[in-house]
Amino acid sequence: MNKFLLTWLITAISLLITAYLIPGIVIKGFVVAAIAAIVMGLINAIVRPILIIFTLPLTFLTLGLFLLVVNAISFSLVSYFTPGFEINSFLDALFGSIILSLISGFLGQLLDQKS
Repeated sequence: MNKFLLTWLITAISLLITAYLIPGIVIKGFVVAAIAAIVMGLINAIVRPILIIFTLPLTFLTLGLFLLVVNAISFSLVSYFTPGFEINSFLDALFGSIILSLISGFLGQLLDQKS
């Protein structure tokens, strides 16, 4: 349970940092970021695997680079289902998903080393 809460908190903080770094992403407060983190977990668990299966041929042709587009689509879906979380363009979603992954990974590693 503690690991789940820590992952949720890391994702929410990472979303806030990403919104700060990319002008085209707007999150209206920590509560919205926390809700978006839950929605992101659900989309990553349910929708993203289906998208990956449907786009498998493109992923093979691009040597995996198309997964960046799948991540951006998933990130855009989170903003669609979360009031107060807006992404202005697909390019913002693409860069936002990359930055979010980097920040989440960094914070996760940082906290794993301290425990």
